[in-house]
Amino acid sequence: MRAAALTEFGPPEVLRVMEVADPRAGAGEVRVRVRAAGVQPFDCGVRNGDFPRSRTGDFPIIPGNEFAGTVDQVGEGVTGLSAGDPVLGFRTLGAYAEYVVVSAEQVVPKPESMSWEVAGAFSGSAQGARNALLEMRVGPGETILVNGAAGGLGTMALQLARVRGVRTVIATAREENHDHLRRLGAVPLTYGEGLVDRIRAVAPNGVDASLGAGLDALRASVEVTRDPYRVVSMIWNDEVEALGVHDWTGVRTAGGLTEMVDLYDRGGLEVHHRALHPLERAADAQRDVGSGHGRGKVVLTVD
Repeated sequence: MRAAALTEFGPPEVLRVMEVADPRAGAGEVRVRVRAAGVQPFDCGVRNGDFPRSRTGDFPIIPGNEFAGTVDQVGEGVTGLSAGDPVLGFRTLGAYAEYVVVSAEQVVPKPESMSWEVAGAFSGSAQGARNALLEMRVGPGETILVNGAAGGLGTMALQLARVRGVRTVIATAREENHDHLRRLGAVPLTYGEGLVDRIRAVAPNGVDASLGAGLDALRASVEVTRDPYRVVSMIWNDEVEALGVHDWTGVRTAGGLTEMVDLYDRGGLEVHHRALHPLERAADAQRDVGSGHGRGKVVLTVD
């Protein structure tokens, strides 16, 4: 099969389309013919070599942790899934490819209301936002801060916060994305120098919980959040630990994904794309995501 893979760590150019062996579904697994795969910052970290080899395995390494497609092979013992079923799902690596094999517990049915492009880019941001808000213990009537809110995760988090009854969502982003965030019900602020003062102008008594992104945003989050244990970061390193932000790991599950898919199907969530790229342009897709700017999701389409 064709896959966008790397045989060395480095810049986006090391990601190339190559032929690799077709995977086969084993007991309890399904093979999915991939139609679309989301591109995440985590994937760029894999390409950079930011993670231990015990996590990424040997070369060639195929990035990609969210996908959508059609079941085409069902392993022994799998019930409730058949060849031809449209699904979306998650795994740690391997989604930038024509086929992916996962446990049957890592896919859920794709509703007709969800396009392939939306489905392929849904699992990572939807479950990431859900898990983060659960960790933040977000509740009705509260004021929360979402940093980097125009991206895939941030856009999902601020929408989900509104669904959960949050009174005010303060959302940081570049100024050109402010109208977009206002349409989604947030109070947009420009990140950068003076952010703490801008947040306090909206929330003089501070915020109840914060979702951080980069280090500067996390520093501001720690300063304005009344309970520092309710500051959640999607990155973790020594500098983050030094800020007093606690370590956590959100677990992706079929149940959590089903909850978010159902919410989308009822019209409770929107997914925003900023770029669609064919598999052959995986390097361009990661270059876009790695820039740290832009609105919504970047998606690979697989013919």
